[in-house]
Amino acid sequence: MNKFEKVTTGTGEECGVFGAYGLDGEDVAASIYYGLFALQHRGQESCGIAVTDTSGERKMISKKGLGLVNDVFDEESLSSLKGNLGIGHVRYSTAGASRAENAMPLVINYIKGTLAIAHNGNLTNAVELRKELEYTGAIFQTTIDSEVIAYHIARERIKTHSAEQAVKAAMQKIKGAYALVVSSPRKMIGARDPFGLKPLCIGKRGDTYYLASESCAIAAVGGEFVRDVEPGEIVSITKDGITSDTSLAVEKGQEARCIFEYIYFARTDSKIDGVNVYHARIVAGKALAESYPVEADLVVGVPDSGLVAAKGYSEGSGIPYGMAFHKNSYVGRTFIKPKQSQRESSVKIKLNVIEEVVKGKRIILVDDSIVRGTTSANIIKMLKKAGAKEVHVRISSPPFLYPCYFGTDVPSNEQLIAHTHTKDEICKIIGADTLGYMELEKLEEMIPGLGFCDACFTGKYPMEVPGKDVSHAFE
Repeated sequence: MNKFEKVTTGTGEECGVFGAYGLDGEDVAASIYYGLFALQHRGQESCGIAVTDTSGERKMISKKGLGLVNDVFDEESLSSLKGNLGIGHVRYSTAGASRAENAMPLVINYIKGTLAIAHNGNLTNAVELRKELEYTGAIFQTTIDSEVIAYHIARERIKTHSAEQAVKAAMQKIKGAYALVVSSPRKMIGARDPFGLKPLCIGKRGDTYYLASESCAIAAVGGEFVRDVEPGEIVSITKDGITSDTSLAVEKGQEARCIFEYIYFARTDSKIDGVNVYHARIVAGKALAESYPVEADLVVGVPDSGLVAAKGYSEGSGIPYGMAFHKNSYVGRTFIKPKQSQRESSVKIKLNVIEEVVKGKRIILVDDSIVRGTTSANIIKMLKKAGAKEVHVRISSPPFLYPCYFGTDVPSNEQLIAHTHTKDEICKIIGADTLGYMELEKLEEMIPGLGFCDACFTGKYPMEVPGKDVSHAFE
């Protein structure tokens, strides 16, 4: 691929999924609510919960809508969601797909009963699969990949003996990144793509089992972390316990976990595939201090995902660590706002510089990434206006050069500042005194021994990706 060729990826999501199965018959809607609350950082556009009672009529009840978890649900709506098996979802999308009908979980009724699905990720062959289904009479209600997955699972279930076999057969057709939580009338099934691009883990509290995108959500409901779902693994949870199928996994060494989970997306108190996210970010900060030393008075981080890397930089350099910003916690993440105009306006109300901390000082500012450059430029301008003498920017990821096809909201090359500008040019554009990015070869230090995907930095994708513009194929 030519470095300067314009590429636009499909509609991507970096979402959060959560499932709960109370084997003792207790209602699980409240647990799912708190689990989703802990995963709210993964998506603030829409959310939903679907539950069923495994001992009763096995009818699926669901509620979903646009907004945050505590906007969509209240005590009354949660108490109406009666059932001991259920799944939930928080979502964000790229521009053009902010629609109520795209909220998950998806609930479909078919000849074998009812199926609910929650999905985090992005398929690379969704367009072809969707067309194939449409030509055989399928009618789609949404514009998301998850409906394609749900149709395939439902169709395979008619031909197979169990829901797990149907999920497995569907996984052999779909390509891309995904963590799935599927609820059938008597089972909760979790599945992770063969490369392990998206995280998924198992938890337990008493007689209730959980599936979650991150371990922090299991801790939030008082559960005990059991283990990660392995790349390519399908787990099925029933009244008889957990069964596992790992036959679709790629060979060891070929896994491609999304490195951005450790750099940015995951919460610092989560542990993914045995690696503590907090520790990974400390390591990143120390690596930056080693690669880009500079004389300064204070190291500060951009809240929230730059804070731990800043602490690591401080530890690695011996320069004191300080808090330079007050963050308004009621403003959502700027990186995942659907429109650029929303991103720019929300930066100004999200952070405020504490003048007493930075005035007259040489500041090292640590952040997790520079995507478009707008946020960084605004923050540096604020620091200098507050009296900072110098601002040296250190970024705990390498430059974004290539689009992500697997669900991270980096939609097109033309919007990536590093794709069309050199490091020196970016430094000047954002108004920094110096600029240093994480070195590619040091990424491995963050998650030693684990295979990971760094295609957004290198252009080396773990699988074949579309070479054409598919961004509005579903609109």
